[in-house]
Amino acid sequence: MKHFLSDLRPTGAARRVLPAAAALLLAVGAAPAALAASHDALPGNWLQLTVTRGDARSSDTRGTLLLCDPPQGHSRAAEACDALARSGGDVEAVPRDGSRVCPLVYAPVTVRAQGRWNGRPVDFSHTYSNDCEKEALTGPVFALDDEQVPEV
Repeated sequence: MKHFLSDLRPTGAARRVLPAAAALLLAVGAAPAALAASHDALPGNWLQLTVTRGDARSSDTRGTLLLCDPPQGHSRAAEACDALARSGGDVEAVPRDGSRVCPLVYAPVTVRAQGRWNGRPVDFSHTYSNDCEKEALTGPVFALDDEQVPEV
């Protein structure tokens, strides 16, 4: 008579895959904690920037770490760091492009900046009606290249 538990034993392939899957799950779970710890140790002024196109169900999110000592993180990092320096790290006070005329098209873009500027925490989030409005009101800060590999 065959015992019913013998049918539940993993096959050879499953025995080889299970340890790798478990290691992957452990590594993925530890990644956010490691990322947060590494950002806390960054010297100078830095912001983790994200841009999400679409509504809350969208998964089109791009991001990068903007470092300003020296400027790096995206193609307009020097301009972004300069604009932030002029506003004291306040994204809402970044010089605006008042001459820009934007279409009345609703294609929401949500931006977020988290980090440290002159030793104080920065946490900014806002949803703009479209890319044009985002660019007119935040200048080069959230001007992430479309070709850039997401680093969220």
